[in-house]
Amino acid sequence: MLIDFSPVDEGRISLYDFSQQFSVSDLKAATNASIDLLLDIIKDADDAHIVFEPHDPDAHDPYAPPEEQHIGWTLGHLIAHVTASSEEYAAYSSILARGIPYVREPRLRYETPWREINSKARAVQRLEESRRMRLAYLDTWPDVPHLDVLREISDRYREKFGEQNAKSAFILGLRHEADHYDQFREVARQAQASRADHTASAASAAAT
Repeated sequence: MLIDFSPVDEGRISLYDFSQQFSVSDLKAATNASIDLLLDIIKDADDAHIVFEPHDPDAHDPYAPPEEQHIGWTLGHLIAHVTASSEEYAAYSSILARGIPYVREPRLRYETPWREINSKARAVQRLEESRRMRLAYLDTWPDVPHLDVLREISDRYREKFGEQNAKSAFILGLRHEADHYDQFREVARQAQASRADHTASAASAAAT
């Protein structure tokens, strides 16, 4: 069950209000669907595709080291990034659902160093590990979650997304992941095209 975030993306409803319709079972189904989609995108990839650096003229990561701020993100880099974000917000959701308010800092985030995701097997392992972790966070929710308990957020965040309770925290991670689906597809496409061009060039050279 992939969630259609278009009502939020189009500004017709806040992320907070949108998220309240989903049950824990829905969130588990959406998590599985999102992970399955990413696995499907890389299903034909090999190790070289996972570390292929794409052309991305819009690449800009102000939080990266200066030498990495404008590089295209590999499939491994994308996997490290989206799984870290989804796990971070799943962690907040667990705390909030159990009735514990949480402050803005420290962030509950750990991101696998992206260069460590350097093979197809490692990419699949990280995605499946993330699936297990996110589903486990949902299993920590009590039968009657404390949906009135909120995380401390900035005024800017509140204006953009609304309040953050257990449901909206978890949904935020999924929405962030969904925002990267097209980027995943484009990097996979470029990697496949690069391999095809290399194969064609090698065949042409051999023929001459």
